[in-house]
Amino acid sequence: MQVSSPEQALNLIQDNDNIWCHSMAATPYYLLQALAKVALQRQNLTLLQLHTEHSEMLCAPELQGHLRQRCFFVGSSTRAAVNCGNADYVPMFLSEIPKLFRSGEQKLDVALIQVSKPDNHGFCSLGVSVEATRAALQMAKKVIAWVNPLLPRTHGDSFIHLSQIDRYVEHAAPLPLHKAAQQDAVSMQIGRNVASLIRDGDCLQMGIGAIPDATLGYLGDRQHLGIHTEMFSDGVLPLIEQGVITNLNKRKHRGKIVTTFAMGSQKLYDFIDDNPQVVFLDVEYTNDTSVIRQNPQVVSINSALQVDLSGQVCADSLGTKIYSGVGGQMDFVRGAALSDGGRAIIALPATAAAGSISRISSLLSPGAGVVTTRAHVHYIVTEYGIANLRAKSLQERARALIEIAAPQFRASLAEQAWQDWGLKV
Repeated sequence: MQVSSPEQALNLIQDNDNIWCHSMAATPYYLLQALAKVALQRQNLTLLQLHTEHSEMLCAPELQGHLRQRCFFVGSSTRAAVNCGNADYVPMFLSEIPKLFRSGEQKLDVALIQVSKPDNHGFCSLGVSVEATRAALQMAKKVIAWVNPLLPRTHGDSFIHLSQIDRYVEHAAPLPLHKAAQQDAVSMQIGRNVASLIRDGDCLQMGIGAIPDATLGYLGDRQHLGIHTEMFSDGVLPLIEQGVITNLNKRKHRGKIVTTFAMGSQKLYDFIDDNPQVVFLDVEYTNDTSVIRQNPQVVSINSALQVDLSGQVCADSLGTKIYSGVGGQMDFVRGAALSDGGRAIIALPATAAAGSISRISSLLSPGAGVVTTRAHVHYIVTEYGIANLRAKSLQERARALIEIAAPQFRASLAEQAWQDWGLKV
């Protein structure tokens, strides 16, 4: 049923409801702005989500006791609330969140979504983000939608018929844009080092930011690259235009870009719109290790906040302070490792805080979250080089990692390797 205001649509929400919120660039922020007001007349609402855009209003102090955010991934809008105890962080593989819903382990009362205008057959699209929202729609008792004529129509698992939506409000508003990260000498050199590991015919998974964009910028001379990823951004567009990305070496979805969400510029959204070359699929499928490994030469490219000398990778926290989330890093690290000719790459700057802190450390900071274990790690890349840790001993790992640490920290790291680990490097 169509209503005239988001407040009218949200009147379906009752005390104690568990609400799933469509995430990433498809965040239904027009509904969330109204939810911040409606929630004041409700008690004990829980809003489950991944990273959401334009949702800062939900962290207002007056909402305590009315609405609490439960985050499977922490972004800029929820980071402060999580770290001061006003919101919750749930560490979980992104691929397992749909299972959480479909099994009934996590009850869902309401799903808040953003969709495109219905086509001639009455089908709307979830647009640029499917992730766990497909599963949420299958399990939620009520579905409330913002129909946005500016949301791209996408192919894959993104369709929902208008008759399956309990209430919706139509409003045209632009999607959140993500500007390309500023390139600097460090990210360019890391990108160059990562690109040296990419071969013709590789199937890539990458994230968003300066290092993935820099890496893609060095791949113009490759042939028949493919994309099977959790997300992608503008960096792939020049390679598609140049005929470098063809997806012809893939066994799964040959000729197609496979993803579960995308975020970037308006040019990216225009490229995605009604493009059968790009399929947005349920994250339980895109991030399934048994699916990923079926493509040959899968290369996963992910980031980290800190790596210790044994190869443990911290990617979701700065010590005990939650920064992001577990996400799909391990899904693709393992999938790449099991793929024929696959490689798993963790890329990070060698230092933080203007060069005053080494990101490669003897021990992880107390409370740091191990996302990729030392048994799973393969390549670690910084601006100073590449360390291949696969099948290496602790001593060999420590030596290789110190070699790609910033030069000013190498001597102290060697001393700490002996003090902490009893390793002579």
